[in-house]
Parts: sequence; C-alpha cells; structure tokens
Amino acid sequence: MGSSVEKSPARPDLVPAGAFSYPVKDAKETRWFGFLLLPHFTLLAFSAALDPLRIANQLAQKPLYGWMVYSEGGAPVSSSSGIDIGVHASLEALKPDTYLFVCSGNNGTNAASDAALGSVRRHARFGGKVGGICTGAATLARAGLLAGKRFTLHWENQPGFHEAFPKLSPTPQRFERDGDLLTCGGGTAATEMMISLIAEDYGKDFAIAVSDMCLNGSDISIRNEQRSSIAKAISSRNPRVLAVLRAMYDNIEAPLTLDELAKHAGISRRQIERQFKQLLGEAPAQTYRNIRLDRARTLLMETNMSVMEVAMAAGFNSDNVFSRHFKARYNETPYGHRGRNSART
Repeated sequence: MGSSVEKSPARPDLVPAGAFSYPVKDAKETRWFGFLLLPHFTLLAFSAALDPLRIANQLAQKPLYGWMVYSEGGAPVSSSSGIDIGVHASLEALKPDTYLFVCSGNNGTNAASDAALGSVRRHARFGGKVGGICTGAATLARAGLLAGKRFTLHWENQPGFHEAFPKLSPTPQRFERDGDLLTCGGGTAATEMMISLIAEDYGKDFAIAVSDMCLNGSDISIRNEQRSSIAKAISSRNPRVLAVLRAMYDNIEAPLTLDELAKHAGISRRQIERQFKQLLGEAPAQTYRNIRLDRARTLLMETNMSVMEVAMAAGFNSDNVFSRHFKARYNETPYGHRGRNSART
C-alpha cells in the first residue's frame, strides 16, 4: 500500500533511530494503517497496537509501516483516562488503501456519531479494510460489517454488546481474524494482533524481534481466551466453582478425580458438571486438562525438563496422550514447541 503523506513536524518520524537493528531484505512498499479515535477510547489499547509498527520500522531502519491517526472532524480526542490525543487529520482525508482500525473504550456501542459511522461504512463499501481495537467492533457492528464474521471485543463489554446486537456473537479470544477483518480485546492483545500481521509480512523471526522489543516475549503463537477460567469464576462469585478450580490448580501432577473434586467443593459431581457448563462453557474435565496443559507449556518454555518429565509433572502418564492433547490445544506437538523455542535461544 502506498500513500502521498509526507513527514512533517505534526507526525512522528516513521524510521526512528535505535541501538538495536534487524535488517530486512526485500522490504515491501510501505503498508499504511489508520487509527480512528472515538471519544473515551482506551489509550493503552491504541498505543499497544501502534508501537509494534514503530518498532518494526526502527529495527529494519526502513519505513515498513506508516500510520495516520484520525478523528471525526480532525480535533483532538479525549481518552478514557482524560488525556487528549492530537490526530493527523479528519476522516475526510482517509485514503481507500488504508487499513482503518476503530479505537474505542467503555460505551463503545454509542461512541461513534452517525457521521463517523457513515465514513466507516463508506470506507468498507469502496474496498477499504477495517478492524476494531478494544470495543471498536461495536462500531463495526453498527455499520453492518460483522454479519457472519468471527470477531471479538473486550470481555468486560461483551454482555452489553450481546444486548445491543443479539444476533452477533463475539468470541472470547484475545484477537480474531476473519479474512481481512481484524479485531482484538485491547491491551496486550492489540500488540499480539499487530505482531501477527508483521509475521505475515516479514516472517516469524523478524516478528519475534519486534515482540522482544515490546517486552512481549518470544512466543508469538496465538494465545487463547482473554480471561482464564479462574478469573471467570472469581467474577461469578461462585464459591463452589472457585473451590473446584483451586483444587485443580493445587493438584496438577497428581490430578484428582471428578468425585474427589466434588468432595472438595461439598457438592455432587452432577452439580459440578452443570455449573462448569453454565459458567465456563465447558466440562470440568476439559478445564482441568487445559490447566495442566498450560502448566506443561510453561515448563517446556522455561525449563530443561524432557518432554516425558513435563508430561508427568502435568499429570499425564502417557507421552502419546499428552502429545495428542497438547497438539489439539496449541496446534503443535510438545516436541515441536520445544524445538522451536530452543532454536530461538
């Protein structure tokens, strides 16, 4: 993607200096992104999406990416933290070849004015690509751009979104991609989403270098849900489910049976199964297995334990069973995961 936008004192240097570099051969034409800031947008999510682009340019010492920040009329926009952020232009200056991300925060369903909504809709109608950061998907829903699409937004705002758009169902994932549509729940998920784009453009090794500069770690694989099972249970204030989850986390190497877990919580096995299904959307056995797999993945990354030792530490007596479940959850075998991470160190 190209653009006639030139550097000026009003916009950041697209190729900042830095002590560390990562040369990129065969750099493509500068790819341009736009960020539409809506009133009370989340500053963290916006900056978390923008800075990986700046870091990519710094590492490559080439303008791999360009960015423009927009508001409806070109005036500064107040973030949810009360800090006003200046923009480069109004939406009238938006070019068709710019990938536009809508950035909003709480009350994202009503953040966009009718005029801003119309601009987003026109951009998509004439071939422009769009995405949503934090609650930006709510504006895309109002614009009629999410029907039949897989998307997400911040978990805190999903219940209200369901009420406003009962026919649309966001996923619990940290970020989603459906064709050209990109959405994320905000925060570090915005960084992960942009790094996934950088990996597509310039390969995993370069994306890992960008991720390391963001202090985001070298694991750029797609992470799972925005909230852990324990976080969901805490917010539910369900003491029995919490008791079961605590027992699961406390008994990873020697897993308890469902009957033993029920005894910990003082309820029947059938009640556990029903409450986990209602609250977490999955059977307790699946939750327990995922907790153990998450522990195994951490051990593979952070220790020199053999795969079999990791399997036993995570409560799997069979290497084959462990490998099968690990691949189903992370889309790679534990041996492949260990080899990939060893190659980076």
